[in-house]
Amino acid sequence: MSEIILPEPPPPPPDPPGPPGPPDSDRLFAWFVDGIDARWQRVEVELSAPTGGGRPDRLRLTLPDGSRLDWPLSDLRALRDQAGAKQSIVLRQDGRDPARLMLCGAEIVAHVRSVAPALDRRPPVENLGRLLKWSVAAVASVALIIFGLVPVLAAQLAMLLPPEGEKALGDATLRQIRVALNEAGATPLPACSSREGDAALLAMRGRLNAEGELPYPLQLHVLDHEMINAFALPGGHVVLFRGLIDAAQSPDEVAAVLAHEIGHVAHRDPTRGALRTAGSIGVLGLLLGDFAGGTVVLMMAQSLINASYSQAAEVKADDFAYGVLTRAEVNPAALGHFFERLREEYGDAEGIVAHFASHPTHEERIRAALEAEAAAGISATPVIPDSDWLALRRICGGTRSGVLEDVGREVGETPGGTAEAPRKGGKGRAGEAPADTGVAPTGNLDQSGSKKD
Repeated sequence: MSEIILPEPPPPPPDPPGPPGPPDSDRLFAWFVDGIDARWQRVEVELSAPTGGGRPDRLRLTLPDGSRLDWPLSDLRALRDQAGAKQSIVLRQDGRDPARLMLCGAEIVAHVRSVAPALDRRPPVENLGRLLKWSVAAVASVALIIFGLVPVLAAQLAMLLPPEGEKALGDATLRQIRVALNEAGATPLPACSSREGDAALLAMRGRLNAEGELPYPLQLHVLDHEMINAFALPGGHVVLFRGLIDAAQSPDEVAAVLAHEIGHVAHRDPTRGALRTAGSIGVLGLLLGDFAGGTVVLMMAQSLINASYSQAAEVKADDFAYGVLTRAEVNPAALGHFFERLREEYGDAEGIVAHFASHPTHEERIRAALEAEAAAGISATPVIPDSDWLALRRICGGTRSGVLEDVGREVGETPGGTAEAPRKGGKGRAGEAPADTGVAPTGNLDQSGSKKD
């Protein structure tokens, strides 16, 4: 077998030379590549004047084979983002010529910049009108997907998603919310529970009797947080915050908010909202990636989505609550009274703020509640007795300053005393649960009075 001899690799190119003299000699050496052959060539460069004389107007390159190239100074462009830009510069001609010329030396670079006026001029953007049209079309397509297609698909999928899937989604979301709201650490925010408070909440729930058409069992939670809020999650979860119970001046106000959130559950609004959010995040995430600017845009877009679609859902939930309260012979105006007090304390949303708000303005909801009261024509009674109301106010411990004292005065009790619960096996008004419910303290109540995690 004959021996195969591989050719030796070519030697590396020599280091770029420095200038042979000061720039006013008008001659120097540089490195040149024509863009066709990958080899760098050492060329002689000189500033050249027109034939008739005058100021130099071109760089004349003398290649190793003796051929010459003239590069007009007005056509010279410097490549951007060159490391050590003060010590070296890479030049090209304006246009599509692939050739490059590298000059070394701070004085040489400064001299070339002084005689070539257009080194940093950027080429004009070609087909600007076409680019703008495509950009507008792309933005319109994304907006159509997020504000049109995603909500329609979310509404359809919400009706097809099995109750088990909704419950799993709600369970996972509730855990994340509880962890996010706990400022003390990475553990979930505590859920409030007491024997008397749980019984009072069950009595309120039974009086409302609003769960006949729900696709899954209702699960009530009271979280120990000062936020004045309540919300519904997929799978039948309804969450009340301790701050909302503290802010309410009567049990009817809490019952009205609870009926409103049950309305969201009945209409499957939380599931539609979760699917819509997931779809919007997916679309924008594909386009913007995971970076700070994209996060801001996503937050703004989601605020618009909520304002555009959830205001109608809020009105429907209010109407559901008015119907539930009227059938339970509880004053439907309680929802309006609660909103009115919030407006007095926090103001109403007007103008651009109202556009971004996820709920209708307080003024609209107060007016609707008063109209519902006038149309009800009922002899309303409190949803639970005063003793149960005191127990519900104490469900998170009842040690906050001012809370028990105010409630005690409302029911004619000495501050710090214990309210008398309904007797074992007995009932108060229609739908009230007995005091002895056999409920274990976890803060999650199902309709039967049993406890679930």
